[in-house]
Amino acid sequence: MSPERFEIVRTAERLAAIGPDWTALWARSGALVFQSHAWVSAWWASAPDRERRALAVVLAWRGDTLVGVLPLATVRRKGFRVLEWAAKDCSDFGDALLADRANAGLLRRMWQHASRAGGFDLAYLNRLLPDAAARALLTPISGSTRLRLNHRDEANWRVRGPWPTGQAWFDAQSKKTRQNYRRGQKSMGEHGPLTFRLLGPEEPLGPILNQLTQFKRAWLATHNLPSTAFYDEGSQALPAMVRVLQETGLLHAFVLECGGALVAVSINFVQAGTMMAFVTTYDPAFERGSPGMVLMMDYIMWSIDRGLHTVDFLCGDEGFKGRFGTESLKLASMMGGRTPQGSAAHLVDSTRQALQQYIRKPTNVGTSAPEPSAQQLNTWLTTKDSCCTFL
Repeated sequence: MSPERFEIVRTAERLAAIGPDWTALWARSGALVFQSHAWVSAWWASAPDRERRALAVVLAWRGDTLVGVLPLATVRRKGFRVLEWAAKDCSDFGDALLADRANAGLLRRMWQHASRAGGFDLAYLNRLLPDAAARALLTPISGSTRLRLNHRDEANWRVRGPWPTGQAWFDAQSKKTRQNYRRGQKSMGEHGPLTFRLLGPEEPLGPILNQLTQFKRAWLATHNLPSTAFYDEGSQALPAMVRVLQETGLLHAFVLECGGALVAVSINFVQAGTMMAFVTTYDPAFERGSPGMVLMMDYIMWSIDRGLHTVDFLCGDEGFKGRFGTESLKLASMMGGRTPQGSAAHLVDSTRQALQQYIRKPTNVGTSAPEPSAQQLNTWLTTKDSCCTFL
């Protein structure tokens, strides 16, 4: 018999009650903020469409000690109840939280418990790093929903290298990149003194976030792109997540100001010696000066100068990430059907992908794309990929 007892959290009240235990486990584990109780709770409290969602967080207890959290939730999508990561829409990496990351058996028993409890047709767990503990669920256990690798992969680009200083990194960039940076600085400098800085811990974030969302909505409208929950009028999602970063001491918010006016902002956070770029945007009125690109290069140099070994662009395959990134990881996804409807949807999805691969024409090999302009880089910087919607 398993020495653990399992529980599934389905109410906001119970989610709040387990906060101290979950937070203690998270602090001991060194896991990313995306797996913290504060992050999941902030997402649930600010989700604008909770009527189609439900919590399904699996807990593993040994006595009174919490030893595992599988942060899951369901969402109704296209007629199916889909089981996914809790806070998936605002998390770049998904995973389980374990006191012992090597305890794959415990994780599989937690998944078995979730499968038997039901409440979903199809499971889709994505944004798995190569070392994600949740990959252990690809090995089946009796009585659980069988998960298989899905074709929806995402890229995770990072800047990592031997540069002793930020200036050394800058000098290692191509001539065109360095020229674009200086040209952007000069263009914006015509409107007033240009300043790059890290916001202080006592500076109010509210006005910055309000401008950030205004910039983002204006940019989306200009490019005829739909808004997201982060940027919808009246949405509290982004402020809630940023508040978590601030309260956990992880937040690093960088701004680029021209004559005292905000022209670009990047909401970042630091964990495990890594600068992680969460949200970046800029004032479309200054687009000619490529403020997003200038700000990004500034915070990369800032990070290297302060001994951070990596700048992580998080998930998404925007063009600028491959241009500046020096290493790329593949974020995998898993899918599995629990009910006949879910299994049928999984089969249709797999069949469609196989047909697309069969009819896809081969691409030319040996050709390389031209280096993008500063304006293209600036545009890519403000496009944060959302997860591929299933089916």
